[in-house]
Amino acid sequence: MAERGNNSNKNGGLWELAEEALLAGVAITKERADELVGELTQKGKLTQEDARELVDEVMGRWRGDALRMGERAGATLSGVFRELGLVTRREHEELELRLAQLEHRLRLIEGPPKPTAPSADA
Repeated sequence: MAERGNNSNKNGGLWELAEEALLAGVAITKERADELVGELTQKGKLTQEDARELVDEVMGRWRGDALRMGERAGATLSGVFRELGLVTRREHEELELRLAQLEHRLRLIEGPPKPTAPSADA
């Protein structure tokens, strides 16, 4: 929203209101976003387009923040797992695959099992 700076005098408080409302609602629905656009249009004397742009920008920024927080949490958990000596599921699966490959190679090297001679008692 390039016009945010231009409209800051008439809707600076509205920007904060919209940001707080959107950040407070973690899972905002399209219907609620449309309601918020209507409220901002009525209260702030913004055009429908400006209000929609404002809501879209704040929601986009929130999604980006949520994604970054998730990535940081994942990195933190990975560090904790490493400290505890735990492996990830992916690492475990890779080790299982390597083990299966080694067992297969060993069977190939050893060759087929040799038949045992029948005992003299039989």
